[in-house]
Amino acid sequence: MQLIAPADSMFLVGESREHPMHVGALQLFKPPEGADEEFVTEAYESMLNRTDIQPTFRKHPAFVGPLTNLAWSLDQDVELDYHFRRSALPRPGRVRELLELASRLHGSLLDRHRPLWEAHLVEGLNDGRYAVYTKFHHSLMDGVSALRLMQRAFTDDPDDDEVRVPWELKPRHRPDSGKGSSPLSALTGTLGSAVALGPSTLNLARAALLEQQLTFPFRAPKTMFNVRIGGARRIAAQSWSLDRLKAVKAATDATFNDVVLAMSAGALRTYLIEQNALPDAPLIAMVPVSLRKENDAEGGGNAVGTVLCNLHTDVEDAGKRIEGISASMREQKELFTQLPQVQQLALSAFLTGGLFLGLIPGFIRTAPPPFNIVISNVPGTKESLYWRGAQMVGNYPLSITLDGQAMNITVTNNGENLDFGLVGARGSVPHLQRMLSHLETSLKDLERAVGV
Repeated sequence: MQLIAPADSMFLVGESREHPMHVGALQLFKPPEGADEEFVTEAYESMLNRTDIQPTFRKHPAFVGPLTNLAWSLDQDVELDYHFRRSALPRPGRVRELLELASRLHGSLLDRHRPLWEAHLVEGLNDGRYAVYTKFHHSLMDGVSALRLMQRAFTDDPDDDEVRVPWELKPRHRPDSGKGSSPLSALTGTLGSAVALGPSTLNLARAALLEQQLTFPFRAPKTMFNVRIGGARRIAAQSWSLDRLKAVKAATDATFNDVVLAMSAGALRTYLIEQNALPDAPLIAMVPVSLRKENDAEGGGNAVGTVLCNLHTDVEDAGKRIEGISASMREQKELFTQLPQVQQLALSAFLTGGLFLGLIPGFIRTAPPPFNIVISNVPGTKESLYWRGAQMVGNYPLSITLDGQAMNITVTNNGENLDFGLVGARGSVPHLQRMLSHLETSLKDLERAVGV
């Protein structure tokens, strides 16, 4: 049996009915021109015939007497039609019905006695499109590696008719850099990181305590998102033109991710005003940062760091808000990138550790939140992608909500669009779909503020 890495086992140990620990995606496809009504049926059957299932898709926690979550067990026989299912929407088959189904699927737990993934092919949309909802337990892979793996099942050639499925894709060969290939080189790398801890720790302390560059957890205001939650979820999703966000970026000193954060911040401000719940102090976002090297983008497990960003939701002017967000992110990243990876992980654990304190009865009700919301930008693809001629017209990433974190915003680029996937705890975040119109209004405000 293979031991479960400590960072991965945290997602197994922390899971409960109220806190499903899987990441997912809702992908929307437009069938090729001339496709008949049997296209989806043939697609489903052809995918079920792909049975060379790779080890990642065979994993679930081993049960050794009363002990579990320590090692992986690999199933030799995977019941593929359990993990890959076919569903149809009720009439009238609008996107609304699709999101309602995806909301229910995203709120249900994966079976620990089976490999920790599911995929659902969904037909019945009234415009002829179909969808695929997929989820992977976070202990298997993080959002970056899950998205990269799924993208390999697609092609940028609309005439490519090959059947590819994520569970059959073998890991790509990663070039050997000559480092880390032996116990001696691994030990050398570890010692090198340890030696670097001294000066980087001094830099970290100076930036945090003297120069006030580091945003500490537990300084965020209490909001309606920072409460105990139930297990039901609600999903909202929409696409925006990348050109619009790039135009805002070009007119400012901000990065593209700063524009995403500013667009989200404006929407959150409007949503909270609408709920009579906007705090006087600005919201703080936790922003994940991938620590994977370029040649390890599809590696399993988790390799994610974090920084905290001041969203300046107390500022009414959209132009001043994006300036503040850009300055906050620049300061955090300048500090973060100076650290060796071992200390990046340690700092990230410190910034996010407050989430686990939420397991203590009464903690969330009485303590300030470590941060208010997670906003994540997962790199996608610049090209339009196809599967046997069907174009993927939407790719909406869906992440995790927790006690104290009742809403999550995750985005990815898909061809010429940026796709937003919003997840909210159903009993704690009313009218989540209104965030979509608030995001559009926020982007328009940014466009006006910077003159584009």
